[in-house]
Amino acid sequence: MRAPTTSLLAAGDPPVVEILHPEGASPFFLVSDHAGRQIPARLGELGLPESELDRHIAWDPGIAPVTRQMASSLDATAILQLYSRLVIDCNRPIGSPTSIATLSETTEIPGNRDLTPNERAMRAAEIFIPYHDAIRIALDKRNEEGRRTILVSMHSFTPVYKGERRPWHAGVLYRDPKLARIMLELLRSEDGLVVGDNEPYTVNDETDFTIPVHGEQRGLPHVAIEIRQDLIATTEQQRAWASRMVRLLKEVERKLAD
Repeated sequence: MRAPTTSLLAAGDPPVVEILHPEGASPFFLVSDHAGRQIPARLGELGLPESELDRHIAWDPGIAPVTRQMASSLDATAILQLYSRLVIDCNRPIGSPTSIATLSETTEIPGNRDLTPNERAMRAAEIFIPYHDAIRIALDKRNEEGRRTILVSMHSFTPVYKGERRPWHAGVLYRDPKLARIMLELLRSEDGLVVGDNEPYTVNDETDFTIPVHGEQRGLPHVAIEIRQDLIATTEQQRAWASRMVRLLKEVERKLAD
């Protein structure tokens, strides 16, 4: 990728990455690719009304507070990416057709039309790369220290997509089944939960980056968790799901050790 010739982020723009408990004692290492909905001031609102920017097309509503509470309860390192996926999707390979979407679900994104190579390069250089560098540096450090790492990628999904209602309360996404099968079994043992097995999405090299690169390529135990957004819309719901995930992840750790 050619280095951009100008800068996208200005002095008043918020940071790209939030890092929690960098020295956390837990083996769990939490990441959230779509935790925030920030947009660089220079891009305005990408030509969209506020109502669209509050929807799932712009971010994963509810997942940031769940991930923060999990990190605190587990004493686990967590790295959250705070810019909208409409600026650049940090869980897509650079250059992927959906990396900088011009259409998300049924919504056109005017601010993403007809971008120059330099404009695309700025978004990658100032948002995508710093986020993944933060993950890479943290994982390298843990490896050098001989610390055990279990990568958990946290996401949320919309209950209705293109008019179709989704029946799952949560989903477990994976290609390597070792950790995922344990997580799937534990979630399905929870009373009243309908849990998707590689639903509502699957992991592949065209539509995913974090798990293939930071999990699979490093040979780390890993899984992606999806929670339906209407189930983590309130503070009380977020606390309940964070508590559930902490309890289940502790059981995952025990089962992996066995």
